[in-house]
Amino acid sequence: MANLATVCLFTYNRLDKTKKTINALQKNYLAKDTHLVVFSDGPKNIQSKEEIEKVRYFLKNIDGFKSVKIHESPTNQGLAQSIIKGVTKVISLDQKVIVLEDDLISSQNFLNFMNQALDFYCLEKKFFSISGYTMDLKSLNNHAPDYYFGRRGSSWGWATWNDRWENIDWDVKDYKKYKWNLKKILQFSKGGSDMPFMLRKQMKNRIDSWAIRWCYHQFKYDLLTVFPSKSKILNIGFGKKATHTKKLTRFETNLDNGIQKSFTFEKKIVQNTKLEKEFRGFFSFFKRLKDKLI
Repeated sequence: MANLATVCLFTYNRLDKTKKTINALQKNYLAKDTHLVVFSDGPKNIQSKEEIEKVRYFLKNIDGFKSVKIHESPTNQGLAQSIIKGVTKVISLDQKVIVLEDDLISSQNFLNFMNQALDFYCLEKKFFSISGYTMDLKSLNNHAPDYYFGRRGSSWGWATWNDRWENIDWDVKDYKKYKWNLKKILQFSKGGSDMPFMLRKQMKNRIDSWAIRWCYHQFKYDLLTVFPSKSKILNIGFGKKATHTKKLTRFETNLDNGIQKSFTFEKKIVQNTKLEKEFRGFFSFFKRLKDKLI
């Protein structure tokens, strides 16, 4: 497969999880033909500095890829700025990119699925991103296609194109108009009832999320994400040391066995209302409450 997308990996201070993420990625069928760019964020404090140095020592000895480049930030940028700046740097040169964080186990065919989908939907501007992760939706058990479409992107192993990424308004300049428009708020919540609340927190500087601004842009222009019918990503980042996810049991999924190397896609947009409903249900207030209680 020619012209494979560069993979961007964002790391911080979790050596054990970073090792597992890299190890799984090295086992991908297309790893040896893929350029890897790693962004290592700087320390928040003395304790994290020591852990980051261990991660960086490990990163310097990575092999198994076409090339490896490492960018070490001297200061702590936080995940949002790290991803926005890092992805912009790479995607402006390569025009497409695949993005991972340091707590994501990929199936052997993850890069196959992502690259094939990127190539297939490259000229179709209705499509905003490709996701490597999918939840275990009940209807996917009898879903024949290799993919389905969703209205909300996933930040757990994803890909996009420069002509879509470069148009995102990270400042959300129209927020004042949006926040008084009940119709828009209800429409935004169709991707999950948590999204309006997350956006409000972001705009009040209570959270630092690039992903909610990314999802808002997708909603604003009515764009779609391509999801795999079988998840190519397993998130191992839940736990006490996780910055953004503590224990979200509803997002545990079964990883694809990785045998399939070639995937079939269609440009015709057919929305599966049953899948959309199940997808939305994973982000309902009651599901979120249940996870907190657990």
